[in-house]
Amino acid sequence: MSGLWEFPGGKIDDGEAPGEALVRELDEELGIEIVVHRPLTFAVHEEPGLRILLLFYGARIVRGEPHGHEGQAVEWVETAELPSFPAPPADAELIRRLAEGSIS
Repeated sequence: MSGLWEFPGGKIDDGEAPGEALVRELDEELGIEIVVHRPLTFAVHEEPGLRILLLFYGARIVRGEPHGHEGQAVEWVETAELPSFPAPPADAELIRRLAEGSIS
């Protein structure tokens, strides 16, 4: 989604658990090793002919400093600032909840 800020992650490979996919994707995209915590929430994104279930997890970095391996910008921001970043519609509920402090 060009021009939008997104949370890192991606598709789950066959035979892969969601947490395993997140560990793999963050290594590939950001060059970091993480420990996955509990699920935070989920969202469903729908377009004509496409339905995607997004699972949002808490995680902790245990190795590395995030940098965009695929040319993407990376920025740490306070959760209250998240609503000011243009983001995909599927991320709206998570962003709202993070900004208001109802999940952390």
